[in-house]
Amino acid sequence: MMKRYLYIIFLWIFTSTFAQSQLNLDDCYELAELNSPLAKQSSLVEQQNQLNNEIINTRKYPKIDLDAQVTYQSDVVHFPTENPGLLFEIPNKDQYKATVTINQLIYGGGAIDAAIDEEIARSISHQQKINVQLYQLKPKINQLYFSILLLQEKNSLLLAKQKQIEEKLKEVKAGIKYGAVLPSSGAVLEAELIKINQQLIEIESSKSNIIQSLEKYLGVAIEKSALFEYPEITNKLSDSILRPELELFNLQKSQIDNTTSLLSKNRLPKIYGFAQGGYGNPGLNMLDNSFQSFYYIGLKFNWNVFDWSKNKKQAQALELNKQFVDSEKEEFELQTSMQIEQQLLEIGKYDNFIKSDKTIIELRKQILKTADSQLKNGVITSSVYIEKLTDLYESETDLKTHQIQLLLSQANYKVIQGI
Repeated sequence: MMKRYLYIIFLWIFTSTFAQSQLNLDDCYELAELNSPLAKQSSLVEQQNQLNNEIINTRKYPKIDLDAQVTYQSDVVHFPTENPGLLFEIPNKDQYKATVTINQLIYGGGAIDAAIDEEIARSISHQQKINVQLYQLKPKINQLYFSILLLQEKNSLLLAKQKQIEEKLKEVKAGIKYGAVLPSSGAVLEAELIKINQQLIEIESSKSNIIQSLEKYLGVAIEKSALFEYPEITNKLSDSILRPELELFNLQKSQIDNTTSLLSKNRLPKIYGFAQGGYGNPGLNMLDNSFQSFYYIGLKFNWNVFDWSKNKKQAQALELNKQFVDSEKEEFELQTSMQIEQQLLEIGKYDNFIKSDKTIIELRKQILKTADSQLKNGVITSSVYIEKLTDLYESETDLKTHQIQLLLSQANYKVIQGI
């Protein structure tokens, strides 16, 4: 665990310093997890758990109360008739008392330890809930990352097309000079170059917008010229689901079990020791009408024998909560299995598309080769040549699009399955 945190810290320092000239998908996952506002909650949960445990532990310490009171009462203890044989002073109607009382829990039936266990279970469950929320960032990262990757590939293809047309324009200008090619042919190619330049500007603008969105998740600056690497994704086809949500469901049930245990411990008898010392007028001797110090000590036994089935009903309610968690877990597994099946269909679809794209590209290349020869011999115009070149470019774009969509489907498959 420590090595992982050190790696993340190093990665954060590196990416912040060098403004991300190169990125891969795993780095994006790590940075999003590190810099998300949700990540700050992890330390807060830990601090809260520590404080709550300290609060619970105070129940083991003596409870010390300081009391003082002054009273005036309408009557005091006295004999209803005068009896000269008994000589004692009648207590004052104004009385004073100050006491210090100490109560110490001696036996609590394990309720304090059970409360600490419940707090720890609650904290772990809360931490796992944060992990689930952080994990849910991955599909958003995938969508942004592969959108940028696609624009990156489209830009490369457009640059290749631009270069090819520039070379063809040189040939056409030479033909125009010697009268072999009509002057309008050069204008067609120049117009196409202007169009490509517009498309390059549009791609750059779209890429910048998506990068800005990705930067907000990663918390680092990304250069406009940053290279987004193709991820190496190997999908292991398996029926098992390893999502963090499943662990959260288990922890929620564990937390309920700890709460149930706490309820049962709270029902057990409790034994307290207590002591009180004080100073007042009168003291414990009501017949001594003077200020005196006094004290007493003892044991107290407490057991709520009959609680009108409150504890039993609370335990039943907690058991129902466990059934709700089981139901949510079953629904999650069902929905996740359906998503996995759908993603496998997507993967198979793009596999087939890629095979047919490669066939189409080979055919388009043959057609363009013929058109190139025909343009040199003046059989076709530059417009027809551009049309055939654009067909090839679109086919190559389709191939790149389907390849990246395949990678996106595979990445989403891994996220959905949790592998």
